Amino acid sequence: MVRIDRDQLRPVAGDSEQAQAVKVVARAHQSLIWERTRTFQRLRSTLREYFPAALNAYADLTLTSTDALELLIKAPTPAAGAKLTRTQITAALARARRHNRDAKAATIQTALRERQLGLSEPVTAAYAATATAHARLLIALNEQIAGLEGQVKAHFLAHPDAKIYLSMPGIAEITGARVLAEFGDDPTRYANAKARKNYAGTSPITRASGKSHTVQARYVRNNRLVDALQTQAFSALRASPGARRYYDKQRAREAGYNPALRQVGNRLVGILHGCQMPQDPNPLRRSDRLVAPRTPSCRLTSNDMGCLT
Repeated sequence: MVRIDRDQLRPVAGDSEQAQAVKVVARAHQSLIWERTRTFQRLRSTLREYFPAALNAYADLTLTSTDALELLIKAPTPAAGAKLTRTQITAALARARRHNRDAKAATIQTALRERQLGLSEPVTAAYAATATAHARLLIALNEQIAGLEGQVKAHFLAHPDAKIYLSMPGIAEITGARVLAEFGDDPTRYANAKARKNYAGTSPITRASGKSHTVQARYVRNNRLVDALQTQAFSALRASPGARRYYDKQRAREAGYNPALRQVGNRLVGILHGCQMPQDPNPLRRSDRLVAPRTPSCRLTSNDMGCLT
């Protein structure tokens, strides 16, 4: 077989070993967080069926916190929850280093002792066993997520591109590791900034046929990368005045919250691509690629972002 379209193909991009290590730990860390969310939703659904007072009692602690889960394991049924003493509740809060423990313990005890419609004893026992299993699983997930978070930060900070990512607004170690993991570090992977934006799923799709002209968001995309870029764009609204101005301009055009935030993320991806381009010996041409158009009051530029050049 002979290929005659070789001029249209590019070599497969290859990331460094450091980038591959970042990708492994960053994806594993995010998968555990997603699994914790799914487990929490199952636990909440179970408690709603037989022990809704627990949802109200532990609302201020968040049901995924270790102290709330410990109390739930100690008293997984409405009858056991009503028997919890203030000393037992305060001890669990103290192990989690909570402030205002006495007031919170009193609120939790009052909520657990409220009257509610009960189920038969066998059904309640079955639900209690299920809730206890979910609670123990959440405690284990919390421990593993905390341990893996340290690995993500260590591998990311050891990468030579970490300084570039950390110079962008809205990016810290975890978000930067996720963006680096999904983009990779091969400088030849993306032909230009448009190709990087298309892969990120932040650039829109324009469809025109006759007099019809529509602009739509991309839904076939890397969900892990989109999640990280959305987090970065949201955080950049407070960290960067330029990002805030650009976002406000999009909202003034009657763009919705998500489209406006996606446009901020799209612009940040373009600037990130410019920061990672090979250094041009001609500084004039290099600045032309990075600096945005003539209206800095409503545009994001590399100066607003503080990327390293």
